[in-house]
Amino acid sequence: MVNRVVRGIAGTFILISLLLAVYVDQSWLWFTAFVGVNLLQSSFTKWCLMDKIVAKLGVKD
Repeated sequence: MVNRVVRGIAGTFILISLLLAVYVDQSWLWFTAFVGVNLLQSSFTKWCLMDKIVAKLGVKD
């Protein structure tokens, strides 16, 4: 369940930052890149800070 929540959060962050890049300022694409880089590093290291945060918020595995 934690994994699904983390993926949902990442997808939401990406979509929001893309909308902000289109309607506010293109600098928001850096946030999109940040989320993408974190997803990529977690696939290699099997460690994700958002996993820890979501688990501490009470989402069960």
